[in-house]
Amino acid sequence: MPDKHLFEYAVLRVVPRVEREEFLNVGVILYCAAQGFLQTRCHLPEDRLRAFTSSELDFDDLRARLRAFERICAGRREGGPIGQLAVAARFRWLTATRSTVVQTSAVHPGLCEDAGATLEQLFGQLVS
Repeated sequence: MPDKHLFEYAVLRVVPRVEREEFLNVGVILYCAAQGFLQTRCHLPEDRLRAFTSSELDFDDLRARLRAFERICAGRREGGPIGQLAVAARFRWLTATRSTVVQTSAVHPGLCEDAGATLEQLFGQLVS
């Protein structure tokens, strides 16, 4: 029987008007220390976001913010100073509470055999 590993995840959300606290799920970030895994999967549904809010959204800015999550997850120089931190520290930084147009949910734990497959499953359940 394959080993199960502890993982943690959070949902990435677009919050068009922070004061209203309404959001649309656009991605998932998953961290599994045992597998050295930190990745995010995102999709920006522009039509749904336009229907969801009457405020003007800068989709280029939203795409850039989501790409920043991807670069930080990948680490290395492309992720800037945060991308060069240890994997656990990058996950904690990415999932820290913030009041901005892109936010994360609370962090949730689970057990998995394959972190990549679990990321895809969560993305399908929570975003698609």
